[in-house]
Amino acid sequence: MSYCLNPICPNPENLVYSQRCQSCGSQLLLRDRYQVIKPLGQGGFGATFLAHDQGLPGEPSCVIKQLRPSGSAPHVLQMARELFEREAKTLGKIGNHPQVPRLLDYFEDHEQFYLVQEYISGDTLQEEVKLNGILSETGVKQFLSEILPLLQYIHEQKVIHRDIKPANLIRRTQDARMVLIDFGAVKNQVTQGATNQSGQTALTAYAIGTPGFAPPEQMAMRPVYASDIYALGVTCIYLLTSKTPKDLDYNPNTGEMMWEHLVQVSDHLSNVLRKMLDVSVRSRYQSAAEVLRALEIEPYLESSAKGLLIKSDTGSKERTHNHLENSAVLCSNPSAAVTSVGVAQVAAAIRARRAKAAEAAGLHQGSGMAKSTTLANSNSNSNGSQIQKSKVERKLDTQGLLTAYLKGRRDFALHNLSLLNLQGADLSQTNFHSAQLQKTNLQGANLQNSDFGKASLTRANLKDANLSKAYFNHADLEGADLRGADLSNAYLSNANLRGANLCGANLSSAKISDEQLALAKTNWMTVRPNGKRGLL
Repeated sequence: MSYCLNPICPNPENLVYSQRCQSCGSQLLLRDRYQVIKPLGQGGFGATFLAHDQGLPGEPSCVIKQLRPSGSAPHVLQMARELFEREAKTLGKIGNHPQVPRLLDYFEDHEQFYLVQEYISGDTLQEEVKLNGILSETGVKQFLSEILPLLQYIHEQKVIHRDIKPANLIRRTQDARMVLIDFGAVKNQVTQGATNQSGQTALTAYAIGTPGFAPPEQMAMRPVYASDIYALGVTCIYLLTSKTPKDLDYNPNTGEMMWEHLVQVSDHLSNVLRKMLDVSVRSRYQSAAEVLRALEIEPYLESSAKGLLIKSDTGSKERTHNHLENSAVLCSNPSAAVTSVGVAQVAAAIRARRAKAAEAAGLHQGSGMAKSTTLANSNSNSNGSQIQKSKVERKLDTQGLLTAYLKGRRDFALHNLSLLNLQGADLSQTNFHSAQLQKTNLQGANLQNSDFGKASLTRANLKDANLSKAYFNHADLEGADLRGADLSNAYLSNANLRGANLCGANLSSAKISDEQLALAKTNWMTVRPNGKRGLL
């Protein structure tokens, strides 16, 4: 089917190969390239559509976002334009993160504005809860351990999302990772305009995001980073109860959401959620790192899919997930048989951390805990918010990793992959977060769009590797051989590049500082972030 983008078309559905709309006569192929297939949703300012990009081999899917302001007044149209420009700039700045959709195109056509984004295939959290039921405490902690590092990254880019909610979080089918979408309500350097107080209008969405998920200061048009923390807390309540804010009661004296009587969680998690949801912004957690520390969990302690509870097929219809063999189906039903692969490791890591803290205080308890899960404490990083790192215990050999990848697995977080020979391997779009890859041979490998956040790649052979759009935040690349590697659009902020060989490497549009480059080896063939060759 071809779908007409004319907002006033009475019958927008057309046959697949139609050139013009049978109802209104509008041209159907947008910009002589994008064939719109069907609508995905509509909000105050725009509508989104699934499309095929006929300008690329294979005609891959993409998402078209069309400007549709809910009014024709000049100030409404101007605010809508600012919104789209802001969303485009934001996606262009942070879209190289593996949990954020990439911006592919941005243009105006016949006085209509369009964003073209990467299509994220998968179910939203809202759809997951409707399909599988509410999450357990373990499931919520796993969700937070995956989304909080992303939120910290976004805030480090001086961006406030302002519309975090279950409908804007998608579990990507490809790798079961959580992706945050819809950056149309972000707050950055754009000055806010006046709002329309009549309800859920375009201006309401522009000014405050989604009522119920937005905290008081955001409703008053004074959003801060902690505003996203509040919205994330409301999302957790939805995951635990399946109730939206409009379904909940509020304390008339304090304005606080009344949720604790609806959930069965530990006092520890209850205290964390209570502080996330504090109506007083001063009393709330101020950063994602603070919430992670309070939760006593390490992000990516267990891989995104494996760390959740896997519901057995006893008494329920089996669902097939070809490429998500380890993905979670969370259920609060106490009678359901579950396998907890990651839960034991999370618990063991937390116990080990507490034991180490007790040892440091001279309170030896002689508990005989396994030393293999001892966590090293680290109280700060370059911005004072590093979370404690865990030792990597899971080991894979070369054949085991390649076989798992061919079967569809894309998550090798926290694995020990040191000294493996992966020369020329295709490992694109893989999660290597916090993995050990010391002296690993990845020469000529395809690692495009892969996540190496906090990974150790000391003295790794990455010569001629495709690392385009790879993510290296806080990765250790000391002494790594990156000669001739494609690092275009890679995110290298906070990465250790001391002694790394970047001779002939392509760093065009990469996120990297001059200070980092000064620690690495470069030559006249090195392509700088500005696209020019040469030394500093």
